[in-house]
Amino acid sequence: MSDLFDFYPYADRYGVNREIPEDGRSREEILGELREMATEEDQAWEDGKCSGTMYCGDRDHYAFLKEAFGLFAHQNALQRDMCPSATRFEGEIIAMALDLMHAGELDGAEPSGMVTSGGSGSIASAVLAYREEGREARGIERPNLVKPETGHPAFDKACHLFGVEMRRAEIDPETTLVRPETVAGLIDENTVAIMGSAGNYGYGTIDPIAELAQLALDRGVGMHVDGCLGGYLLPFGEQLGLPIPPFDFRVPGVTSISADTHKYGYGLKGTSTLLFRDRELRNRCYFFMPDWSGGKYFSPGIEGSRSDGLLAATWASLTSIGQEGYREYAKRIFDTAAGMQEAVRSHDELRIMGEPTFLFAFTSDEFDIYHVNDEMKRRGWRLNGLQYPNALHMAVTRPQTQPGVVESFATDLDAAVAYTRAR
Repeated sequence: MSDLFDFYPYADRYGVNREIPEDGRSREEILGELREMATEEDQAWEDGKCSGTMYCGDRDHYAFLKEAFGLFAHQNALQRDMCPSATRFEGEIIAMALDLMHAGELDGAEPSGMVTSGGSGSIASAVLAYREEGREARGIERPNLVKPETGHPAFDKACHLFGVEMRRAEIDPETTLVRPETVAGLIDENTVAIMGSAGNYGYGTIDPIAELAQLALDRGVGMHVDGCLGGYLLPFGEQLGLPIPPFDFRVPGVTSISADTHKYGYGLKGTSTLLFRDRELRNRCYFFMPDWSGGKYFSPGIEGSRSDGLLAATWASLTSIGQEGYREYAKRIFDTAAGMQEAVRSHDELRIMGEPTFLFAFTSDEFDIYHVNDEMKRRGWRLNGLQYPNALHMAVTRPQTQPGVVESFATDLDAAVAYTRAR
């Protein structure tokens, strides 16, 4: 695995381009070089020992998406008169996502959505919408947003970029969840929105969405549900009968939801969906400049030019897998996560944090959990390190559902715990 601080990791093998070459290289030579790097880097996840990151891992599916992408890669989704396909793909992606989140059951609202460049893009657009809504509808000049400490840093980034004060609510260390009363204590007349995760990145636990949404209703603020991680997996777990609490538009008070198609939607990297209970809030993301010398300019979101290929590949993923396919993959993932969690629970020195779902975190009150990580890394595992307290997490994806991976995890964890005891 490359050193993160090595700016030129392949310099010894291929040299370094410090300027555009005077004479272009042959396509065959370039493609050969790219194939070498891709083949080697894929070895980091193909055996199922990498937490998260690679959500699909299906070579046939990747080939299918690449073909769909390639047909439209050169087209600009900004130019809808030339590329009506972009309107079809995006419209149907949004419609399918709204249906998954039960927006069709709403009375008196006009649900809407947008496709963004990823989870951070969806979150940034949501924060922008709430800032503009607060400014236009409530006259708020110094807006703030309240999130559980476990909420993704993309909210902090968006608040930084858009001049919104971020207020972080402490979580219950036992459950890893935020207490609604803690959030309530941070809301004031300048609060434009609060948020909750389904589930959060660190622990895979689902915040008390219904209670937070009721609080938002009572206080007259927006309520965003960050389903970037679980949005395209948890609904299918619920369909399978797992105890997944409602977190979508069935919950009164939920006004927007983010869910990444490039995670458990199994699309290519670079797409996410941002959904709104009502179109009026979504329209706050529009930007208009009618008096520019270059013509009348407007954009429906933060992004301008973008490849129609990503929309095509996302649409192709959703429509080719279908709900039955997503349920089948979800069952394998939840079963695998349960098996791995059982391996953790078999060690008295280890403690799973909260009540996780497909992603789980574990720590130790008896020794330094990072020693466990050291040995697991030596055995090929790439777990994610957490802090406050120190912990490790495993986000189970389709590569982990391969035969023998759970057994390998249990065996290697046994050895890692024994290694740590010796320390």
